[in-house]
Amino acid sequence: MGSTIQMKLKKAQTIAFLLSAILLLSFTAAHKFYVSVTNVVYSEKNNSFQITSRVFIDDLENVLMERYGVKTSLATPEESETANFYIEKYLKTKFLVELDGETVPYVFLGKKYENDVVVFYMEIENVDLEIVKTMVVQNEVLTDLFDEQQNIVHVKWKGNKKSFVLVRENNKGMLNL
Repeated sequence: MGSTIQMKLKKAQTIAFLLSAILLLSFTAAHKFYVSVTNVVYSEKNNSFQITSRVFIDDLENVLMERYGVKTSLATPEESETANFYIEKYLKTKFLVELDGETVPYVFLGKKYENDVVVFYMEIENVDLEIVKTMVVQNEVLTDLFDEQQNIVHVKWKGNKKSFVLVRENNKGMLNL
């Protein structure tokens, strides 16, 4: 009779262990973060805002496929010859800068790869901060594909710094220069 109780107890312990393991594994499953980081720095030497933006390569490839139906194969020997065209096209619709209420154009200078991240280089030329008083940065990069996307924007100018965390529902940051 004692062995029957021991067997039932052992069986209950095994079931409890398995349920605990399943529960623990469900909480430790890898969670992907959707984030980009953009730095906007004013260069007094060049009278321009120099912009670098970092985005995960796989997320960018997914949004370009979803939006334009193109397979870019970024950071591989098979990278599409039209990759820069579609990247620039996407950025020009999702990353906008206004100075004193007017949307200003920027030059897409290119990109480079760092591990699993693509770094974009852009520049807003001929900016006179003696005249310009306000800046609005709108960053909707990847928010059309990922609800959880957060776009961190750091702006530096003449010894000042301001940072924003922009999301789909709140995609603009404004500052007085």
